[in-house]
Amino acid sequence: MASYQKLTPMDRVFLDIESGNSHMHVAATMIFEAGPLATREGGIDIDRVREQIASRLHLIPRYRQKLIVAPITGEAVWVDDSSFNINYHVRHAGLPKPGDDRLLKRLSGRIMSQQLDRGKPLWECWVIEGLEDGRWAMISKTHHCMIDGISGVDLMAVLLSPFPEEEVKDAPHWTPEREPGPWEVLGNELLHRAATPIEAVRGVCASLHNPIHSARTIVQSISALGETLSATSHRASDTPLNRNIGPHRRFDWLEFRLDDVKAVKNALGGTVNDVVLATVSGALGRFLARRGVTQSIQEEMEIKAFCPVSVRSESERGALGNRISGMVIDLPIYESDARRRIKQIISNTRGVKESKQALGAEVLAAVSEWTTPTLLSLSARLATETRVYNLVVTNVPGPQIPLYMQGAKMLQTYPMAPLFRNQGLNIALFSYAGGLYWGFNADYDVMPDLHDMVEAVRISFLELCQAAGVTPDACVQTAAIESDDSRQPAPQQPLASGSTGNGVPTRPGDT
Repeated sequence: MASYQKLTPMDRVFLDIESGNSHMHVAATMIFEAGPLATREGGIDIDRVREQIASRLHLIPRYRQKLIVAPITGEAVWVDDSSFNINYHVRHAGLPKPGDDRLLKRLSGRIMSQQLDRGKPLWECWVIEGLEDGRWAMISKTHHCMIDGISGVDLMAVLLSPFPEEEVKDAPHWTPEREPGPWEVLGNELLHRAATPIEAVRGVCASLHNPIHSARTIVQSISALGETLSATSHRASDTPLNRNIGPHRRFDWLEFRLDDVKAVKNALGGTVNDVVLATVSGALGRFLARRGVTQSIQEEMEIKAFCPVSVRSESERGALGNRISGMVIDLPIYESDARRRIKQIISNTRGVKESKQALGAEVLAAVSEWTTPTLLSLSARLATETRVYNLVVTNVPGPQIPLYMQGAKMLQTYPMAPLFRNQGLNIALFSYAGGLYWGFNADYDVMPDLHDMVEAVRISFLELCQAAGVTPDACVQTAAIESDDSRQPAPQQPLASGSTGNGVPTRPGDT
């Protein structure tokens, strides 16, 4: 019998909404000290890196699997790749001197601009040597249909080690399973769909053993689904960030100390994520003002951020795939006072959490299991096309201990999340070993002034620190390094048709 695994409906979403301009891979730029991986010539021993990764692949079998698609139904499944070659996936490159962070940001953006080959396992790791001070970098790139943020953290724990000295064991022998033909997958899928109504009847019969509990669950699920669909039908305001995107990317980053963020949280209230959203709100207001969106216009706008939320249980830790939902949060970009800004964020996030939006997305995913995966994909595509939100802000907690690759310590890690249609900016955060690392992924043409946004985030956080009476780490008090020498002027684009005749955007409900 051939062996294969079906994609979950949520995993399938990231395949279906991918296009030539919107690449659905997640990535990270990780910076290491050279350590024992340094060669006599000043480079990095790529063979030892490949050996380390190859020795762990039996723990993540998806990394040696590729996709095949059944005819007619379009069902996509994972099968073993009999031609898998570690040398294709773990690549080696170098930076020209001086090898500074600016050059690494440019290279990261270019690598992220390239779509993954669907005929092979959907991941790459680029080992980049030639950084200043003997450092090197690894740029990892994995399709979103394989991992979400939390499973990405689990993956990091598999590929890296918490010990500076650890013996690399020989990789277990691997024999790929027989690959099924597309028509074989189709036949099995039709049998599965024929059995689905029977499973549904069994579920109904089981629920009759506790009808009161079942009725409450159904009412709660329907209510949550209604609130979720209501949230996705409400358009966010038009901004210069929400334009048609192309395939090319800019990447920039910023680093805070996690203790500083927690100190602000402790002084002003809320959670670490509330501090992040308050920082982004202030930064967007400052950035849009530079783009010509005045304070009076900002007060009339409804700016929304989509914040992914993991629904992965402890029993699912270590499993790949997506177990995420999300919330749409209003951002008070018009609020110049840092204290009032974070109070508004705390109120907004509390209201959304009480609205059961996340549960509604889970119900929608379950409905897709019963019917067809395309239902969830159509919902996701509709959300991106109708501008339900202006940008994504995703914050993933990572390990708070140092990790190593063959004895080389990882110093920083900057995450990258994909851009959706008409979304020129995505902000991803990852906490690691006491640091909170910001990754800014942007369309190359929509945001030639990306560094202005990065600098606005830094200043916005300093405002919160001042309001909280916190003295932040020195790295936050100095200007960040620009990602590009060519500081092109930002395009002065008019707002879209959702504006009044005098240029003031209307609220979404007014259109």
